[in-house]
Amino acid sequence: MADDYRGVIGAFPYALRNGDSLFFRLYVVVGTLVALFLGGLFTLSIIVQIGNTASAPGGSLTLSRTFVAVVGLFVAGPLLAPTLLVARKHRKGLAYHPRYDTIMAATGFAFMLSVYLAAIISVPDSLRSGPPSGALAPLLSLLYALPRIGALVPPTGMLGAMAAIHYLLSR
Repeated sequence: MADDYRGVIGAFPYALRNGDSLFFRLYVVVGTLVALFLGGLFTLSIIVQIGNTASAPGGSLTLSRTFVAVVGLFVAGPLLAPTLLVARKHRKGLAYHPRYDTIMAATGFAFMLSVYLAAIISVPDSLRSGPPSGALAPLLSLLYALPRIGALVPPTGMLGAMAAIHYLLSR
């Protein structure tokens, strides 16, 4: 076993040092920074939610505070999963698919894209800057036309794909 692997926090430098591909090492840095950024945003949103509901009695308002935290975990967790899974693979010396590190990094970047697509789908009409223009106008129009509940589809689908890919490559 590796002596320099000290729990979850130590998994990130360990994965960075022992990753098999440059693409995966890039993902360790970018994925960790994005997860920290989103974790900070969700922490601030919990603070705002508590401030907005502080004078109200308990019940459904405390549920909404918890919901924000759970959504934050469902966003940050899959961003960290490829790094933690690859670190575990190297620490235990498991014989997975030879391109496992690279493929898991690709799934992590795809999950980032799916979260961005979910953010575009869920933007309220009042916050849009007008009709989309430019090369991506047809794509943006399509995403804006989807119902807001449809924002759950890209990250949920990608999360399922990440789990399936890990399962298939680790057999």
